[in-house]
Amino acid sequence: MTSSPKPFKWYKDLTTRKGRLEAGAFLVEGDKAINQIIASRPDEILEILTVQEPPAVYQRFPVRIISESQCRYICSTRTPQGITAVVRVPEGIYTDRLPDDPGTHMLLLDDIQDPGNVGTLIRTAAAFDFSGIILSDKCADPLSPKCVQSASGTILSISMRRTNRYIDLALQLKDTGFTVIAADVNGSETTSVLERQERLLLALGNEAAGISAKILELADYRLSIPTIKKKAESLNVAVCGAILMYLSTQVSPAPE
Repeated sequence: MTSSPKPFKWYKDLTTRKGRLEAGAFLVEGDKAINQIIASRPDEILEILTVQEPPAVYQRFPVRIISESQCRYICSTRTPQGITAVVRVPEGIYTDRLPDDPGTHMLLLDDIQDPGNVGTLIRTAAAFDFSGIILSDKCADPLSPKCVQSASGTILSISMRRTNRYIDLALQLKDTGFTVIAADVNGSETTSVLERQERLLLALGNEAAGISAKILELADYRLSIPTIKKKAESLNVAVCGAILMYLSTQVSPAPE
């Protein structure tokens, strides 16, 4: 099945936020990431761009054969893998409305600006079955090429909201029984506080400045991960998030 041709600039513009918003689509590069989306949300794939005849798994989608030079023009990676999917922008991602069912474990990203960190945190949250992520409007755009690449196909596996009203969303969750726990270098709580939370909003802060004062004010707990300060003052935010998300899924054994 062959799609109706679009100007190549239309695809190139999907690497920009403005282009994605206008088109309602973004790009996912690479066979592994695309197959992850096929496994979870195949109906969101609008088109496949490939430099050679694709395997049978892609034949259900509109396919456009392109040249290698066209592929390099469209893609943002230095060495494109030769296959790219045009994917529909997730519904509600840029709104200030919580999902109808926020689940029990959510992540709050407070001005995390490195797209690699944001993408890695999305992938990790999906892996540990977090139901959603709230991002401040100063976070890296989760649909930017570097975020999508770091998320490795999990970009549609978890609901996301990127908004300047992220504090309001956090307060709404708190009002419905979520415990807000902020990761803070100066926090006094230990990670054990994660084990007893049935409904959790885990907040992670900016790479340099840490958690903002507004988030610290509404947090029920401020925790820190013990490290050897003489050797490393702090952890990378994506590493910190991975440790805390893992610990939040662990259940302490019942007392005998």
